[in-house]
Order: sequence, then structure tokens, then C-alpha cells
Amino acid sequence: MHEVRAVVVTAKNAPATLETILVPDPGPGEALVDVLTCGVCQTDLHYKVGAVGDDYPYLLGHEASGVVAAVGEGVTEVAVGDKVILNWRAVCGECRACRRGEPWYCFATHNASQKMTLADGTELSPALGIGAFAEKTLVAAGQCTKIEGELEDHQYAAVGLLGCGVMAGIGAVLNTANVRRGESVAVIGCGGVGTAAIAGAQLAGATTIIAVDLDDEKLATAQTFGATHTVNSKEQDPVAAIQELTGGHGADVVVDAVGVAATFQQAFEARDLAGRLVLVGVPAPGTTWEIPLDEVFGRGGSIKSAWYGDTLPNRDFPMLVDQYRLGRLDLDGFVTERIGIEDVEPAFERMTAGKVLRSVVELDR
Repeated sequence: MHEVRAVVVTAKNAPATLETILVPDPGPGEALVDVLTCGVCQTDLHYKVGAVGDDYPYLLGHEASGVVAAVGEGVTEVAVGDKVILNWRAVCGECRACRRGEPWYCFATHNASQKMTLADGTELSPALGIGAFAEKTLVAAGQCTKIEGELEDHQYAAVGLLGCGVMAGIGAVLNTANVRRGESVAVIGCGGVGTAAIAGAQLAGATTIIAVDLDDEKLATAQTFGATHTVNSKEQDPVAAIQELTGGHGADVVVDAVGVAATFQQAFEARDLAGRLVLVGVPAPGTTWEIPLDEVFGRGGSIKSAWYGDTLPNRDFPMLVDQYRLGRLDLDGFVTERIGIEDVEPAFERMTAGKVLRSVVELDR
């Protein structure tokens, strides 16, 4: 049993506090990981405010890089000393999605069987089955994706972000939308996930990449990641602007990275005929939109949601790390600030205010 510091939220809307927790040695199929870095993600805030469930206390953090410290019986995916990116899609290999060759949709992803606890024995619920705002965490071995080759110490903060938000945005473009060279892409909402979608569009070879947001600073940042045009939707009708920038037709792909009814409708209307709409922003429970079926039929194309960017970690993470090494994907640009584990609560405030793409906890600070 390992006694470590970790960030926990004990009740709905309670502050995230630094606590001592107990982490067991790995059992069969599990891995113990020394956490190097962990990004502060919107999903962690959802846990904090009760938007995910009420299985408190929660051990927060999930966008992480680390070093495997120990493995349990039967583990072959990783070994002690491996540098890894943690993921929340440890595929089962047996469900109907896996059997039909679509493991990125795995309906039975798994986590560590043993529980991490508070010092008094209270069981913790780790965010997305990871819980990486901690000096050590226990995960299923399949939640570890090995980083091949060496990186500089400061680079682990960047590649760790592939564990959630950055991968969700890039995957929405590369995997869900399957953007092809020369296509046009519009992204509505330029927070961390939307900006990642813009980076993914550039990586895919899109030639017209339109960033839409209410905030000029976010739009300026989007340009540094590959946006060729920007639209401030406080000042312009985004549908008309996207159509004007695409020859009057609309974009081949429109990504809704916000997930509210208004932006979904804008994305629907801003597509070209036979265009693709991808919803990657997570809607609040109960969000609805009245669907004009004649328009759905008349426009053709597709409407898809991106679950974690339809990501298969052992396929996508190594490829994107290679693109990062080659200078084709600016993961460093997503790291707005590097903070200590004691600074998570104020980092939530900066994220909510839209002041950062990502705050990243570095556990050796």
C-alpha cells in the first residue's frame, strides 16, 4: 500500500482539496503508475459540480503521463520503467463492438479492480477510471499506452494531454469526420477541444479551416494552430460567414465543440450538401433540438457524435506523438501554464473564465 498526495472532491460543489490517499499494489491486469503530469480538464470540473454523478468522493485528474512503477500478474502491454500516456478506453476485446472490428466503440472498457481510498478507508471514485491528480495511481494495464523513444522532461506535459481533450478534438476530425486533403472544415467553439480540432484539420490537410467563437483572443489562438479564417459570432452570423468563405456552399465538415442547441443548429445549417456534422462538445443532460426531418433528408451527408474522438489509444497516441516530434503538431501550444498539485482549485477558476487552454499539473514541482 502506498501513501501519496492527491486531489479529491468530497461533495457536490465542494472545493478540490489536497488529501492523503492509499494506493494498493497492482493486482492481476493492473498497473501502478508514478504520475508525471496531468492536465486540468473540463470533465474534472463536471465531476466536481455533480454533472457526472454523485459517487463522491472523487479522485480527480485523467489527462496524464507517467512512468510504470509496478505491474500485476498477466500484464504484457507495459513493463516497469515504461513512460506512458493514460487513457480511459482500455478495450475489452470481447464486446460486440470489438468483435466487429471497431474497438474504438468498445462498450465494456475496464478499469482497475481494486479501489484507492482515503486514509480512513473511504473508497474513492477515480475520474474516468484514472484519478491522476495524484503522485501515484492504479489503473488497468490497458489504460497505459507506451511512449516509444525519448522525450525531453518538459514534453511530457504536452503529450499527456492526448489522454483526453486534445485527442477528443483531433480524433473528431481525423477519425469521426475522416477529413481529407483539400476539404473545408469549420469549428464552432475554440476552447481546448475545438482548438485541437483545428490542429487536427491542419494535420489532415484541410485547406480552408474556419474558427468560430465569441472571443477574439480564442480566435487569435486558433490561428496559431492552423485556422485560415476566423468568425466572431457576436459580430457576424456564423452560418452566413461560413457559407461566404466556402464559395456560398457551406463547409465539407462542421464540428460543434460547444454542445448546445444553438451551436448544433448553426453547425447543421453551415454544412455543404452531403457535408458532415460532428458533435464533440458534451451537451448538458436534457439538451434538445427540434429536428427538421425534411432538412435532414434534403441536405444529405451525416450527423455524428464523437466519443473520445473515436480514438483507439494504441493506434492514435503513438502516431500523434510522432507528429509532435516531427514538428507537425504543436502539442506544446496547448500548455498554457504549469502548476503544482496544490494549485488545481484556482486552475478550475481560470479554466471557467476561458483564460487557459490547459493548466498542467507537474508532479515533480
